[in-house]
Amino acid sequence: SAIFNFQSLLTVILLLICTCAYIRSLAPSLLDKNKTGLLGIFWKCARIGERKSPYVAVCCLVMAFSILFMQ
Repeated sequence: SAIFNFQSLLTVILLLICTCAYIRSLAPSLLDKNKTGLLGIFWKCARIGERKSPYVAVCCLVMAFSILFMQ
């Protein structure tokens, strides 16, 4: 049902980016061996989380605020 609700979709994408970046910080070999293909999505999410971390953090804060206080 997250596909049909835009806010839920954004929440899932942000959680995926943050989770992949965290997993890559703990065990880089898990994501680095799959840079292409279907599992390459997780490597790309980890790279987004690492390189754009201030923007991702601001998006997480805005999303948390909107979930807690706007609904």
